[in-house]
Amino acid sequence: QVLLMESGGGSVQAGGSLRLSCAASVSISSLGAMGWYRQPPGKQRDLVASITRGGSINYADSVKGRFTISRDSAKNTLYLQMNSLKPEDTAVYYCNGWSPEPNSRGHYWGQGTQVTVSS
Repeated sequence: QVLLMESGGGSVQAGGSLRLSCAASVSISSLGAMGWYRQPPGKQRDLVASITRGGSINYADSVKGRFTISRDSAKNTLYLQMNSLKPEDTAVYYCNGWSPEPNSRGHYWGQGTQVTVSS
């Protein structure tokens, strides 16, 4: 079982910044990949950014150059630094982790954290 808990959401004006954190209950080095997803009101949940165990990073086109995903293995924490926020970034942001371990194989989700960007 892998537990993920997000924090750092909130309300900010357009152009502002927020940093999201995702604390994992296991060593994040044991996870095959981790990522951030977001779900705007009434819309589907989409990938924002991901990072593999090997360090490969992928961003959605809409956040390239503004968001940065990173991790601290010593703290078992994933981060998402969000700069130059836009109203269209408003969504619930979810942390995701994929475990390839035989006794915990699968995708795991945090409970989500709300990000609201006002114009």
